[in-house]
Amino acid sequence: MIEATVEKLLAMKLYGMSEGLQEQMNDVYRDLSFEERFGLLIDKEKLHRENRQIKTLLSHAHLRHPNACFEDIDFRTKRGLTKDTILRFIQNEWIRSNQNIIIIGPTGAGKTFLSCALGNSAMRQGIRTLYVRLPRLVQELRIARADGSYGKFLERIQRIKLLIIDDWGINPFADGERRDILEIVEDRHGVRSTIIASQFPIDTWHDIIGDPTLADAICDRIIHNAHKIILTTGVDSMRKIHSTLT
Repeated sequence: MIEATVEKLLAMKLYGMSEGLQEQMNDVYRDLSFEERFGLLIDKEKLHRENRQIKTLLSHAHLRHPNACFEDIDFRTKRGLTKDTILRFIQNEWIRSNQNIIIIGPTGAGKTFLSCALGNSAMRQGIRTLYVRLPRLVQELRIARADGSYGKFLERIQRIKLLIIDDWGINPFADGERRDILEIVEDRHGVRSTIIASQFPIDTWHDIIGDPTLADAICDRIIHNAHKIILTTGVDSMRKIHSTLT
C-alpha cells in the first residue's frame, strides 16, 4: 500500500512528500499524531521545492563564485567592510525597494566575491539573479544587434530582478556600447536592482564612459539610487591573503 502511495506521489511530482512518507516508516514517527505527521510531509515538500528553485536560479545566474555566501565573507581583514552593513543587505530589502549597490575597490579587494554572496542571498529568497562581466555583456549586445535578437535580449535582461555587472569600466566605452548600457539601465531604473562592481572610483565614471550627455544619463540612473561599498586593502590583496591561508 505504501509503495502504491509513493508511486502516486511521484506521478503527481510531489517528490518531497514521497521522500518524507518513506522516512516516516521509521519507528521514531509512530508516536506522532496524524496532524503532526501530515504537517511534516507538507514541510518536506515545501523544502524540496524551495531547494529545487534555488538550484534552478543558481544554474541560470552564472555566478563567478557560485558558493559565495555571507558566512564566508572575510571581515577580519581591514578593508572598509563591516558585518552590520552586509547583514543589512542580505535581508534584500534594497532589492524589494528596487535600489542598487555599487562596490568600488582595487583589484583583489574581494568585489566579485562580495557581489556573488549578495546574489546568493537574493536567490535564497527566490529572487532571479544574473552575473555578467561588462566586457561579455557588451559583446553579447553586439551579437544580438547583428543577429536581430537585440530587442529580445534587452527584454530578457529587464526581467532579471537582480543584475550583477562586474568589471565596470575595465575597457573604455565605445559609442554603441554607451547607448546599449543606457538602454539597460533605463529599463531597470526604479523597477529592478543592479550591483555594479568596479575598481574605478565613481567620480571617474564620466571620463570612462566618454560622451558627457550619455554619461550623465547612465550615472543618474545608477548612482542616485545606490548604496555604496568602498573596499580598501593593505599591502596584500585579498587573493594573496587567502592563497597564503590555503
